[in-house]
Amino acid sequence: MGYELRQHTADVAVEATGQTLGVTFGAAADGMAAAMCADWPTDGTPDRFTVDVTAESREALLFDYLDELIYERDVRLVLPVDNTAQIECVTRSKGGWHLDGSARGVDLDRVEARDLKAVTYSEMAIEETETGWRVYVVFDV
Repeated sequence: MGYELRQHTADVAVEATGQTLGVTFGAAADGMAAAMCADWPTDGTPDRFTVDVTAESREALLFDYLDELIYERDVRLVLPVDNTAQIECVTRSKGGWHLDGSARGVDLDRVEARDLKAVTYSEMAIEETETGWRVYVVFDV
């Protein structure tokens, strides 16, 4: 369980697995961080920031969650790593799906990271498996 980077024409893809949907989304976010920087420091930066996302579908939730992490990277100037997420299905009047998450921000001046422009819906897949969940998502680099 975790993530693997996959080559995808001029872009990069992440395939993530986990026992729960939240763990799988967190692994996809860590895969996104790995697509930007192969090796980040594990020391320092104990401060975490929170992410709160609501969307009408699981696919929209994954897109908005990863997009929010890209936004936080740009605003805070950090690489969001050690991502955690908890997901719940809520009533339609409240948006459908909700994610509470957090990430540790590694200062971008401490790492050599490539730019990752955006998350895409291209070939996005969220599937329940016999052992948990599988996510596949493509990023525009």
